[in-house]
Amino acid sequence: MRIEPELLAMGYQIIAVSADSPEFLRQSQAKHQPNYLLLSDHTMKGALALGIAWRVDAATLEKYRGFGIDLEKASGESHHLLPVPTAYVLGTDGLIKFSYSHPDHRVRISGNLLVAAARDALPAKP
Repeated sequence: MRIEPELLAMGYQIIAVSADSPEFLRQSQAKHQPNYLLLSDHTMKGALALGIAWRVDAATLEKYRGFGIDLEKASGESHHLLPVPTAYVLGTDGLIKFSYSHPDHRVRISGNLLVAAARDALPAKP
């Protein structure tokens, strides 16, 4: 994550939530060694509660399998749900100061926009 140093310098903690099972996440963490907290929402209860889950249709599942992506194996579930990529910036008061989701799961927030939102969400200095 290229913006990670900037966010950490501002005092933010970075947390990522994945649809993969804890076992798959352990393998990914061992391989990539991220510097942020990576959590599993393999049941998708969190994504459903936030309204950011989408169901993968049969044709897309087949296409994914052709690319070597097995959603059931990765999540350990048969729900065929994935989260819409979403970013939240929370303030020190625990309130959401900024959120970004795009209905097209291939569209992600730009690093510059997220850094700007994080900067804007910081408490004003006296």
